[in-house]
Amino acid sequence: MVTTNLVQTIAVNIPKEINLKITHEQFVELALVNRDLQLERTAKGELIVMVPTGSGTGNRNSSITGQLWLWNHQTKLGKTFDSSSGFHLPNGSSRSPDAAWVKQERWDSLTTEQKETFAPLCPDFVVELRSKNDTISELQKKMKEYQSNGAKLGWLIDSKNRQVEIYCQNREVEILENPNSLSGEDVLPGFVLDLTEVWG
Repeated sequence: MVTTNLVQTIAVNIPKEINLKITHEQFVELALVNRDLQLERTAKGELIVMVPTGSGTGNRNSSITGQLWLWNHQTKLGKTFDSSSGFHLPNGSSRSPDAAWVKQERWDSLTTEQKETFAPLCPDFVVELRSKNDTISELQKKMKEYQSNGAKLGWLIDSKNRQVEIYCQNREVEILENPNSLSGEDVLPGFVLDLTEVWG
């Protein structure tokens, strides 16, 4: 006799006024059984369901992640991650930056189990790419959260306005208007992101 467990998938529309609060363990379980959803969790336990980006944003994000991966492949200084990767930050939130990088020594200090779920650390470097569904104020909050949780360098890229906000430890936020490229500074030595394709 063969027993099959069928799980029915349903779409749930949740009004913005309703905050769903869950523990980190519940979040991990939810994310594992809903791999097709882009989920995040705030430090207060509020569940955030991310809207899929458009193809244009996906293409720009691919350019950023691809350039970061190529640099890391050549230098072998750490591990790169795309927007499908989640991290459990020290403040308790679970975030999925559009692109991220973790120094090799920090990655190696994790157990296999930690690497296969939401790695319990904040990446050394993060990128958030603004899509048409994102508000700049919400992304700025996320960038400050990454910074306060240990990110050494972060870029908030607003392709619509051709503007970049640079978040770096012990420095004021720097705003660049229509830059051609971005330097990885001493966090990503030798890395230069060409923004030509990002600006499109």
